[in-house]
Amino acid sequence: MSEIFWCTTCLNMSTRPRIEFDSQDRCNACQWAEKKKTLDWGPRQVELKNLLDAHRSNDGSFDCVVPVSGGKDGSYIAYQLKHVHGMHPLCVTVTPPLASATGAQNIQNFMNSGFDLIQVNAAAETMRKLNKAGFIEKGFPYFGWLAAIESAVPKFAARFGISLVFYSEEGETEYGGTSKLANTPFYTPSFQKEVYLENGFELVAKAANVSQGELEFFAFVEDEEFEKLGLKIAHWSYFEDWNPYYNYLVAKEHCGLVEESETNPGTFTNYAQNDQDLYSLHVYLMYLKFGFGRATQDAGIDIRRGAMSRDQAINLVRAYDGHYPEKYIQIYLDYFKMTLEEFDLVLDKWANRDLFTKVAGRWQPTFKII
Repeated sequence: MSEIFWCTTCLNMSTRPRIEFDSQDRCNACQWAEKKKTLDWGPRQVELKNLLDAHRSNDGSFDCVVPVSGGKDGSYIAYQLKHVHGMHPLCVTVTPPLASATGAQNIQNFMNSGFDLIQVNAAAETMRKLNKAGFIEKGFPYFGWLAAIESAVPKFAARFGISLVFYSEEGETEYGGTSKLANTPFYTPSFQKEVYLENGFELVAKAANVSQGELEFFAFVEDEEFEKLGLKIAHWSYFEDWNPYYNYLVAKEHCGLVEESETNPGTFTNYAQNDQDLYSLHVYLMYLKFGFGRATQDAGIDIRRGAMSRDQAINLVRAYDGHYPEKYIQIYLDYFKMTLEEFDLVLDKWANRDLFTKVAGRWQPTFKII
């Protein structure tokens, strides 16, 4: 406990995986946010123009791929590509497990705003098995869905003869983690597996007991095969000053994005991560494992964009973080085909005893944010 500390600018904890701090205990996300204020974005915009020109179709056919969910970030990127840069993006959505009504409405609104969309529906039982195995083996309850987003989308690009794929932000640089990709837009399947899936794909696939054929939408190509296909996958955040709130405003105005009527569980915002119900379990497990939850992440974004003070953030995090997703528990039990006792045992397995103690059946923090 004596070694745990918080970023002196935002509220990122030293427990966050791969996070880096400077001598003033500022996390690398806040260092990057400060650097962006004086960064000359001109050269990166030239890089983007050259990249788009190299892939631009001359006959109006699809020339790039964007994974979307109907949420703010994918919608924003698709809008920029089509209406600002004159590209013809093919959008791909991987249907989430336990899709929400708001998410379904947003993806329909996105299509209605003028975009071509492929909807990938992986076998529901395979998805469920991978998500359940991810929940148990990695404390990661939508593991299968994220694997499909990261692996199936580039595969669809290749099958359509498209070699350029744009994902949204490079979260490690923007929110805290490794700085490996701070100075490059491109990355490979090995990075996706190592960082975004926590080196757990093989473990989870084995635990899920699914066949190789069933993994078509989930399994990754090796880096060597990826290079032979000539694919480039890039993070859009490399090319501009990434601002999730601005993305939300653009998506709301131009792509029909709607928010939840109330704040989301575990946070004070209502306009992000609204596509599926497993996200609330994901961030609760994040809280149990590392001591920070959804409100900490949202507050950090607002601090770094200058919309909130650190003291304001502390009050909000104390009020919202670590929300037990009570309203979804029966949904989770039905989906994972577990009893409440089995479900609670998995939560107990991932609760960090250095940070929490169990009181009256709920894990309570033994630390106080400073």
